[in-house]
Amino acid sequence: MLAVSVLGLLFGCWAALKSQIPEQMYVTTAGEIPHLFEKPFEWMIEAEKTNGTDGEAADPPHPETELKTEEASNIFTSGQYAGSRISSGLLERVDSSYEVEYSLFGKIPLKTASVSVVARKSVYAGGTPIGIYMETNGVMVVDTDHVTAVDGRDYEPAANILKSGDYIQAADGVPLENKEELIACMNQSEGKDVVLDITRDGEAIRLKVTPVQTGENTYKAGVWVRNDTQGIGTLTYVEESGKFGALGHGISDVDTGELLQIRKGILYDTDVISVIKGTEGVPGELAGIIHYSDGYVIGDIEKNQENGIYGQISGLPYLAEELQKYEVAYKQEAETGPATILCSIGDECREYEIEIQELRLNGRDVNKGMVLKVTDEELLELTGGIVQGMSGSPILQNGRIVGAVTHVFVNDPTKGYGIFIENMLER
Repeated sequence: MLAVSVLGLLFGCWAALKSQIPEQMYVTTAGEIPHLFEKPFEWMIEAEKTNGTDGEAADPPHPETELKTEEASNIFTSGQYAGSRISSGLLERVDSSYEVEYSLFGKIPLKTASVSVVARKSVYAGGTPIGIYMETNGVMVVDTDHVTAVDGRDYEPAANILKSGDYIQAADGVPLENKEELIACMNQSEGKDVVLDITRDGEAIRLKVTPVQTGENTYKAGVWVRNDTQGIGTLTYVEESGKFGALGHGISDVDTGELLQIRKGILYDTDVISVIKGTEGVPGELAGIIHYSDGYVIGDIEKNQENGIYGQISGLPYLAEELQKYEVAYKQEAETGPATILCSIGDECREYEIEIQELRLNGRDVNKGMVLKVTDEELLELTGGIVQGMSGSPILQNGRIVGAVTHVFVNDPTKGYGIFIENMLER
């Protein structure tokens, strides 16, 4: 029994350490071996650089040189080191890569990670509140229900035909942009079949529903739908090109829980007018006014993804005067311990002290890469900790931006989750 217990303990330790090693990492120094583990585990782990991904030794010509943007460009154009330039939201990099093999005591293999040498990116840190308005890509089905017809009987015309999460793109061949157009089509059907073009889990499907008459010139298909959503969040970063990222998580439908597929969206200037303080079991909230007019538009939303919302900021030169630029920290550079978050409570955007309590470098849920605790007495007094509307607040540590706030612990508003900025930039 003792032997089984010891083996179980060792296996649990091995599995836990292995899960902490990311599949892919970025470094700025050629030949660098990322150190991922803190005490007391650091001494147990050995890391060894192996061959590059192309099968050849991946020792760049200047092993002690940190690659800046200009140096990376020179290496690429001169042909000193074989590689290819890849442009992404995260970086423009010289694709010089190698592998690092991590093992327990140098004897038991844990995982082999791929490491790419990159030029470090800098972005403007946000922290300002934003108003969000998004229109879905089609009319989204929330649920189906019964309707009472003029004969007094209940019918369910869309039951087992339409499903929650379907997106209705067209009715009788006419493209739909909003639910009002769908309602008009049902009323014009006079009870005849209506052909619906929908997308379900990314697949195009054509279905028929037969509306029932519920009143004079009124016909219904018994389906609850939605075509837009709005709310308040926090801007995380803006690039030199004007591309922005915010929230650190995608926007899901409140009823279906599914990530919204959007057709377009608009970012508005917003004023926070009050704070509903968070308490145990009751999340707090930033209450604000979204100015829905052309004069307050600050950008376009183009994507709604698991790791945030993305688009293009308008008026970047003016905005850049209000924001400070920070270098991006890669996930293995984040540390447990003191950090700050940048957010706006009232009229002022400023830093508040937090503690990073846990790092999950290889977690499956990218929105929960860090566990945070608010330690700033002023912020605790104002909000109780993390509240709704603070999602996207940049996390700063050691003079760099390391991530963004994403969630609050419902039973402890002083704590919450964060996403690594590296994951946000992989849009």
